[in-house]
Amino acid sequence: MLIINKLKKEVAPSKDYIFKELKVHNLKIGLIFNEVLTDTISVNEYILKRLTHFKKNELKNLENNLPMKNIKIINKNEIMNYVNNGFVVIIIDKIYAGEVRANLDRGINTVDGELTITGPKDSFSENFNTNLGLIRKRIKTTQLKVTDMEIGKNSKTKVGVLYVEGVVKKEIPNRIIEIFKRINIDGIIDSSYLKTTLEGQKSFFPTIMMSQRPDKSAMALLEGKVVVLVDMSPYALILPSFFIDFFHTTDDYYQKSFNTTFIRIIRFIAFFIAIFTPAIYMSITTRNYDLVPLPLLMMLKAGRTFVPFPAYIEAIFMIVCFEILKESDLRMSFASGSSISILGGLILGDAAVSAGIVSPIMIIVIAISSIAVLIFSSIELGNAIRIYKIILLILATLLGIYGVIIGAIYILYKIFTLKIFGIPYTVPFFPTDKNEINDSFIKKEEPIKKRNSFLSNNIIRGKYK
Repeated sequence: MLIINKLKKEVAPSKDYIFKELKVHNLKIGLIFNEVLTDTISVNEYILKRLTHFKKNELKNLENNLPMKNIKIINKNEIMNYVNNGFVVIIIDKIYAGEVRANLDRGINTVDGELTITGPKDSFSENFNTNLGLIRKRIKTTQLKVTDMEIGKNSKTKVGVLYVEGVVKKEIPNRIIEIFKRINIDGIIDSSYLKTTLEGQKSFFPTIMMSQRPDKSAMALLEGKVVVLVDMSPYALILPSFFIDFFHTTDDYYQKSFNTTFIRIIRFIAFFIAIFTPAIYMSITTRNYDLVPLPLLMMLKAGRTFVPFPAYIEAIFMIVCFEILKESDLRMSFASGSSISILGGLILGDAAVSAGIVSPIMIIVIAISSIAVLIFSSIELGNAIRIYKIILLILATLLGIYGVIIGAIYILYKIFTLKIFGIPYTVPFFPTDKNEINDSFIKKEEPIKKRNSFLSNNIIRGKYK
C-alpha cells in the first residue's frame, strides 16, 4: 500500500511503529499502531483474529462489526495523530481508527502535597480522562462543560477547560480559551507551562492555584471559577485565584466555623511572622534601639557579644543554610530525607552557636520565620514570602525601621495593583464583596450560601439562571 510505504519512511528509524499487511477475501488490509502506546494483546485477540474471520461485506463495514469502544472513520492526514494517541489504524477501502490504548498511568493515588485530615484522599493522576472522571463524579450535571483542545505542535497535549454553565461569568472561560488558541509552542509537558502564559501581570505573588485535589477543584467550579486539566499532568489549574484563597484549605470546609476561623487567623499571623520578623529584629539590633525596653535590648545585644560578623551576615547565612536543608529534604528519598535534614539542622545550629559564628537568638528568629512559611501549601506563595523577606531584610539593614515600613508599603502596593483577568487580587476586601467577606479570614455559617459576585452573576447557590 502506498500510504503504508509513505508512513514507514516518515517514522524511520523508529522501531516502535508496527505496520502489518494482510490479505482477506482478496482485500488488502493494512494495520498501523505503536506497540508502546497500544495494548498489543487486544490488537492480537480482538482485531487481527476477527479480521481474518470476517466475511467480505463485514470487512467493508468495520465500524458496525468490530467490537471496539471507540472506532471512527478518518482521513489519511489524521493517521499518525491517532496512532500517537494509542489508536490502531485499519486501512481497507476506508481508513478506520480504533482505540486500544495501553494503561500507562499510575492510577488514582492519595494526595501527597495538599494533605487533609478529614477530607477525601484521592488525587489527580497523569491521565486526562481519569482526572475528568474524578470531577464529574462530584459534579453530576450536564451544566459542567468541558472545552477540549490540543496545544503543542509536537506534543499535541490534550487540554480541557472546565466550568459550570450558569454559575461562572461566561467571559472568564472564553478569555482563557482565546489565550490557549494563541499559544504557539512545540510542546506542553505539564500544566505549569500554561500557568505562566495565563498569569498576565508579572508578580511574585501567585494568581493561579495549582492543585492535586479533585474535591478542591470541584469546590472551585461551584464557586464560579475555571479549572484547567492538562493530559500527563497531575496538577489542575484553578483560576482566577485571589490573595485570600491561598489562606484557605479544603479542611476549612470540613470543620466547624470556629476551628476554621482560628486556623485562618493563625495562617495570617504566620504570613506576617515569615516576612517581617527578620527585618524587625535587624532594625532593632542595629539601628532603632529605642523601639524595645532596655532589659530586652540588653539581652538581645548580649547574645551577639562574641559574634564576629554583622547581624545581616548572620541572617543571610542562616537563611541560606535553612533553604539548603529544605531543598535537600525535598530532593532526597522519603525514607532518609527528613532524618538527614533534622540531623543536619541540629548539628549545624549547635556547632554554629558553639563556634560563635551566629547568636542563639538569630537562629530562633530565622527558624520561626522559615517554619512559618511551611504552613502554606502553595509553593509559589512560599517563594514570594522568601523573596520579600530578603528584600525587607536588606531595607532594614540600610534604613532601619523606616526600611521595614517602606518595604511593607511596597508589598501592599504590589498586592493592591495586581489583577487577574481584570478582577482585583484583593477581592473580597477591596473592592468589597459582602457575600464573600463572610468566608474570608472569619468563617460565618449562613442559611443561604452565596458566591463571589466578581465570578458569578448567579450569586445564590442552588439556583441556575
